[in-house]
Amino acid sequence: MSRRPALVLRVVQLLVGLFLYGAATALMVRAVIGVASWSVLTEGLERIVPWSFGTVTLVSSGVILLFWIPLRQRPGIGTVLNALTIGPAADLVLAVVHTPAGLPGRIGLFALGLVLLAVATACYIGARFGAGARDGLMVGLHERLGWPVWLARTAIELTVVVVGWLLGGDVGVGTVVASFAIGPMVGPLMPVFARLPWSTPTAPTPR
Repeated sequence: MSRRPALVLRVVQLLVGLFLYGAATALMVRAVIGVASWSVLTEGLERIVPWSFGTVTLVSSGVILLFWIPLRQRPGIGTVLNALTIGPAADLVLAVVHTPAGLPGRIGLFALGLVLLAVATACYIGARFGAGARDGLMVGLHERLGWPVWLARTAIELTVVVVGWLLGGDVGVGTVVASFAIGPMVGPLMPVFARLPWSTPTAPTPR
């Protein structure tokens, strides 16, 4: 595949992945059985700052990027778009999706959000425009310390859950499931999206 069409398809892959990431986060919040780890932290921060869920997500991305320095991760276009897109996407879906009345519906909504979150993570990282602030920590631990993807992701998930819970974030059964499941779910998907025809190294990554 020539470089220009490949670049366009990678941009599409990036934007789709980022929107789905925000949508997945919102679905898990609306399930109300315990949110994913970063959402626990976001909800905890919402209690101490007068901002929306999406705004807290956006601002915290900038702070998290500081942790990239010792891991020697380089931000890319995807890193910037991640910070600017996921928060608004989550706010949009939160505005149109409501919590199901029964527990089975809420469990189903959470499961959908969890699967979508894993797919979205692998999708936008596979576009090779740079990981988002949060997933860059996972990639950095994997590349610099040699940790498996699942271990790096799980360690991060557990850490932010504890901090978010101390700040008053919503912790439940879903939080535990997400903390231990998302890493093993993302790991096998990352090579799939990284090997798509338009994601090969023949198409240079803009920085």
